[in-house]
Amino acid sequence: MRKLIIDLDPGIGDALAAIVALVDPAIDLLALTACAGAVPGPVASRNLQSIVAHIDPPKWPRLGSSRAPAPEVEQVPGLWEPWLGGVHGPTGLGDLEFPAAQLHNPHESPRVLVELVRAHPHEITLLTLGPLTNIAAATELAPEFPGLLAGLVVCGGALTCGGDVTAAAESNLFLDAEAAQRVLSLREIKTLVPLDATARVMLDLEQYVQITAGDSAANRFLRRLLPVSFRTHRQLLGMEGLRLAEVAALLTAIEPGCCRTQPLAVTVETQGEQTRGAVIADRRAAFGARPNADVVWEIDPAQVLRYLAGILGGAA
Repeated sequence: MRKLIIDLDPGIGDALAAIVALVDPAIDLLALTACAGAVPGPVASRNLQSIVAHIDPPKWPRLGSSRAPAPEVEQVPGLWEPWLGGVHGPTGLGDLEFPAAQLHNPHESPRVLVELVRAHPHEITLLTLGPLTNIAAATELAPEFPGLLAGLVVCGGALTCGGDVTAAAESNLFLDAEAAQRVLSLREIKTLVPLDATARVMLDLEQYVQITAGDSAANRFLRRLLPVSFRTHRQLLGMEGLRLAEVAALLTAIEPGCCRTQPLAVTVETQGEQTRGAVIADRRAAFGARPNADVVWEIDPAQVLRYLAGILGGAA
């Protein structure tokens, strides 16, 4: 059983991946840690509580909280603001209000990350689905933190395709480009799952009906949650389906052989007016820098959909 922590800013796509991880019997989900991104930190924290309470898994993960406000967005040329919040609705979980009890003694996400990784050295895979703020903070808090991970899988970035929030940048890395630069530039090898690999991984309406037909808590929750995302994807993006980047990244974290990767040296641009948040990959054969990441170039969309259907069907 793979020990996993997910750091996220839910967000409907993040919520779907978290639900799948909660009910996948092959995953030992140790923690869900909130970060500010698509929603402010307190909203992300509340959304995580709501998700876990509604799914009510046999083993509850630890919850890491965030008090950070939503990242301040610089007005750069070509910024497409609806992607930063519009596709997720006013609460982050569409337009649904999910009540959740306040935690009496909340624990900040970076400290939760450090505590768990120190307790399970070289055993935990960390999957990030939002900005890399918490991972940069955990590394500052404990410089040994990255080296104690079994693996770091980052959902974010765009290399050869356009970004989703600017022409050059994907939203997770754009929203905290400084943290992204610090984390992706670490010497430790990490796996980067960019838009290049996930853009074709989509869930259409017919597939949605099939995979959520059961009567499990997960399926009931998703039948309330996902229609909002179908509507916003159609209205804002002109898409008749949902992108499954987060579920594709989850599958990459637990089954690394599901995708085609290339070792590259990567970093993130933090200064460029047109390129803030863009991933820079050194692909020079003779003079390139030492690789610090395995970049995912291709994931089979059918394999992701089979995984999603198998887990949600198994939860019924």
